[in-house]
Formats: sequence, structure tokens, C-alpha cells
Amino acid sequence: MKIGICSDHAGVDYKAAIISHLAEKGIETVNFGTDTYESMDYTDVAHPLASAVESGEVDLGIALCGTGNGMAMTLNHHPGIRAGLAWDETIGALVKQHNNANVLVMPARFIPLGKALRIVDTWLGAEFEGGRHQRRIDKIPFRG
Repeated sequence: MKIGICSDHAGVDYKAAIISHLAEKGIETVNFGTDTYESMDYTDVAHPLASAVESGEVDLGIALCGTGNGMAMTLNHHPGIRAGLAWDETIGALVKQHNNANVLVMPARFIPLGKALRIVDTWLGAEFEGGRHQRRIDKIPFRG
């Protein structure tokens, strides 16, 4: 498994910790930036991550910013992305089980690092349930 990961300046430390955490589990990561605390636009790293997930360059993605909202909004503009914002383990599991999220988004300024690592593990371990949830996912693209 290969996971793409990105953050804005608010999530740099969490991103580094998640990369190390995944490496300990034998999971390869691709870092889409940023790696500095200098203020930057989350869109500049979210779009490349989304494109990598859509193209199959990476299997899944993880994104972090201050609230998670900017990343989620940007990522979800890509038709092949289902980015789910999670702030605890239960939501982390549900975005995979019910929404088949291929990108996990977390709010770095609002959760402790240990919780973020547990959310990552829970999301990775969760399985999409299909059934009625697939029917709903099929209705996500707006058709007018």
C-alpha cells in the first residue's frame, strides 16, 4: 500500500509523525508537502494529492490543515475523490465504512497528535460496507 500525504503549515508536525507511524507499519508514503511552517495555501498541496489518488499513483490519501475544512473542500472538487473529515476514531471508521473515503482529512489544530494517529489506524483498518452506502455514493456526482 502507498499513501499520499499533505498538509499546510498548520499540519507539518502531524504529517511528519504520521509518515513515521506509517513507516513503522511498513506502509510507503509520498509526501506532497508542505514541510515548512511558512504560511501557504492548502490548495497547492491538496490538488496534487487528489490527482495522485485519482491516477492510482497512490492508493489512498491523508490531508491535514488547521480545521480540515479547506483541504476537504478542495479535495472533494476532484470527481474521483471522496475526502472525509474526521476528528475522532468513530468518525474515522465511518468515513470509510459508509462513504468509502479514499482521502482522510484531519484538523491538526483541534485534535491531539495521539488521537490523529489512532484515527489514521482506525480509518486504515475499516472496510467499506457497500450495500445502501454504495447506492448513496453513486448519487454523489451532480447530474442536474
